[in-house]
Amino acid sequence: MAGQIPRQFIDELLARTDIVELIDKRVPLKKAGSRNYTACCPFHNEKSPSFTVSPDKQFYHCFGCGAHGNAISFMMEFEQLEFVEAIEELAKDLHLEVPREKGQFNNRPQAQADDYTLMQQAASYYQQQLQQHPKAAEVQAYLAKRGLSAQSIADYQLGYAPESWDGLLKHFNTNNKAKRDQLYDLKLISRNDNGREFDFFRDRLMFPIRDKRGRVIAFGGRVLGDGQPKYLNSPETRLFHKGRELYGLYEARQQPGHLERLLVVEGYMDVVALAEHDIRFAVACLGTATTSDHFHTLFRYTSQVICCYDGDRAGRDAAWRALQNALPQLKDGVELKFVFLPDGEDPDSLVQKEGKAAFLERLAQAKPLSQYLFEHLLAESDPSSDAGKTALAAKATELIRQVPGTYYQEQLSSKLDNLLGRQSASSVRAPAKPRPTAPSTTLKITPMRRAIALLLQNPGLVQVMPDAPELAEAALPGINLLLSLQQHILAKPGITTAQLLEYWRDLPEHTILLKLASWEHQIATEQLTQDFLDTFHSIEDLYLQQRLEALERKDKLQQLTKAEWQEYHLLLQALKSKKPRPVS
Repeated sequence: MAGQIPRQFIDELLARTDIVELIDKRVPLKKAGSRNYTACCPFHNEKSPSFTVSPDKQFYHCFGCGAHGNAISFMMEFEQLEFVEAIEELAKDLHLEVPREKGQFNNRPQAQADDYTLMQQAASYYQQQLQQHPKAAEVQAYLAKRGLSAQSIADYQLGYAPESWDGLLKHFNTNNKAKRDQLYDLKLISRNDNGREFDFFRDRLMFPIRDKRGRVIAFGGRVLGDGQPKYLNSPETRLFHKGRELYGLYEARQQPGHLERLLVVEGYMDVVALAEHDIRFAVACLGTATTSDHFHTLFRYTSQVICCYDGDRAGRDAAWRALQNALPQLKDGVELKFVFLPDGEDPDSLVQKEGKAAFLERLAQAKPLSQYLFEHLLAESDPSSDAGKTALAAKATELIRQVPGTYYQEQLSSKLDNLLGRQSASSVRAPAKPRPTAPSTTLKITPMRRAIALLLQNPGLVQVMPDAPELAEAALPGINLLLSLQQHILAKPGITTAQLLEYWRDLPEHTILLKLASWEHQIATEQLTQDFLDTFHSIEDLYLQQRLEALERKDKLQQLTKAEWQEYHLLLQALKSKKPRPVS
């Protein structure tokens, strides 16, 4: 569940994180009543606040869209982080180092404690060289010719790698083999067959590649003249996986407000040039095609992605590969478009020639996915012939079946039907899925769910909860979850609702626990203990009734032992008096 991060550390992290303070930094909260805080929900558009944060539970819940969870969940949803990334961010705020347990994944390369520090030091060295190297004036003149201001250069931390063989090596000035091995592992230096070490990047304009948290993980280097290769990218390392990362995504996310769209371009310079013209939502793939992982990341941050390519054959081939890679990520609610530039132009050259307004107008005219998909297929298969119709149907069907979104499937299938001159293409469509509806605000509360909810929301009730391990034998849905909650709370005095929920993350019970944690029980504080005990005793009554019925069946078969016969009569008396008590 938590991978290699110790459970004890996660408990401590949640205990030391104040969810009210955490959320208030990102979404201003207002006091609502004596306990809770409220705001307009950051996860959906609304005019009246329905987003509530409870300092007692260390839990948030939106009555509008149903979003809920603890501090880790909030960071994952609001900052669009993976679980481990959310842990690391919370730990960073508390100035804690995230520990790692030894385990089955130790053979996988893990980032060393100072890998990110080393990469930032390299970036700072390249930035320093852009200002102080004897060739600095020439490089700065090149950047000025490309239309880049000092602000854009600073925003993207651009630098210069000197043409000497060992400039970076001398900068780190280390005789420590472990440190040199680290530089080599991060591909900041290279080694030849004779063991000679030298800088990986030489005489290049340097573009630091930053991850979602702004940490430098790799570099792209561009020649200043006509040398080859034009761009040299960091090879893959334990920090950098080019099929997942996007240049400029971190910078795009620094803009205020929600990212309404992201523009995928081909080069680093395209991203920076567009930002220079105040188009700050462009990202670039890193020397590779736009992968399915890239689209997964893109659609986590925005609902609209526009892919921008050159209009030549290579650009159209790249666009078609991107479309195929995007299909598995096209869930309902997202939008993918394509724009093709005039031959010989790229976003950098075009925005400088036409300006911001004209470039944005080109984006406004981008082709929707469905239009581009069928234009491409029709160029290969002519539906005016039977053979062409068969080929078109086969190719389109294969592609449409990869799309998970019901809306997209229906739209593409309908367009295919029209092209083929038929009414329906049922063989193409996946079984219809129900349209998403607003989350239900009602939750059926059984006695078991009531007991679980009250204990989950008020862990202190464990002090009055009877110890009844025999209930584990009961055929009652949820009884094991209730008893498990009891054991967790007893083992961790002072545990909060938020910490309890984290124990069930990624387990089937997590969903119902989240709902029960946000259930408004409307029970007065002074009545809470008695209500919980009454509910627990009603569960005991159900168990005792089950046990009585089981003993009655054995009695009819004359199979009761002497101890069971005594238990049977005790149960009869207990249930008749309506005062259930534990089985002796």
